[in-house]
Amino acid sequence: MKAAAAATMLLLAIAMASAAAQTQTGPGASSPRSRSAHSGAQPRALPLVLPEQFAPPQETYASFPEPGGSEAAAPPTPSACQLRLGKVATFQALGTLIGPGDCGAADAVQLQAVVLPDQTKVAVTPPATLRCPMAEQVADWLRDDVMPALAESGPPLRVLDNFDSYECRGRNRVRAAALSEHGRADALDVRGFRLADGREINLTDIGVAKDLRQKIRASACARFSTVLGPGSDGYHEEHVHLDLAERRNGYKLCQWDVREPPPVEAKSAPPAEASEEAEPAGTIATNEVPQPRPRPLAANLTNSKTKKSETK
Repeated sequence: MKAAAAATMLLLAIAMASAAAQTQTGPGASSPRSRSAHSGAQPRALPLVLPEQFAPPQETYASFPEPGGSEAAAPPTPSACQLRLGKVATFQALGTLIGPGDCGAADAVQLQAVVLPDQTKVAVTPPATLRCPMAEQVADWLRDDVMPALAESGPPLRVLDNFDSYECRGRNRVRAAALSEHGRADALDVRGFRLADGREINLTDIGVAKDLRQKIRASACARFSTVLGPGSDGYHEEHVHLDLAERRNGYKLCQWDVREPPPVEAKSAPPAEASEEAEPAGTIATNEVPQPRPRPLAANLTNSKTKKSETK
């Protein structure tokens, strides 16, 4: 018992001495010089290493959005017009166009192709930059009006020839003129169409069937606010301008003369071939031969007496 108690007392004494030594050599008891040297020698914390089976792959970190940028990276919600247009056309949403002055448009799209009822596509070449309502009207015009009219003449429609769409400029490109509807992405200039067999239908070509051009003209004037073609102002002799300009009381402007080819002059009949019995060239008709002047009366009397004397 005495030996055990002595061993216990010895262990307690060693523990108390060790604690006192740590207190004297600790940061609180050391000098400023020793503290600075000790603090500079402190080892850095080692990085936390996760086992491979619990660590996500590197691509996962690359796909994480930046903090606070999730709202900016989210795609804009499509408008009601774009939802309707997506059923009948292929396009790219452009958002809001901002140009100099009054140029620009909201809810703009780049119309690339129109999907026909049989699921074939009509390419818009080059793609047209338009307001979504204008693009939707163009798609409906091709599907409901132009395609049936062209179907009567042969192969189906495949291409719309886009001459101009969004462009920040004055009307007819005249300097200081009022802003064109092209500057609002609300207008499309159409040169013509191309069919599946490669044949081109130019809307201003007088060689194209007149009844076909009249049908397309009537449908365009019914759908759009402005239709300008040949005979309107001299600036639309080779294409047709379409737009959705808003006017008071819904007034529409339709100026497009469906012209015809000039009348062909009747050709004169070729001269009949000369026959063997025909008179040679340069012969004068009998009734056109000049007759001699009548003789004087006295000369006739003298001639008659001479003949009587000779008979006796």
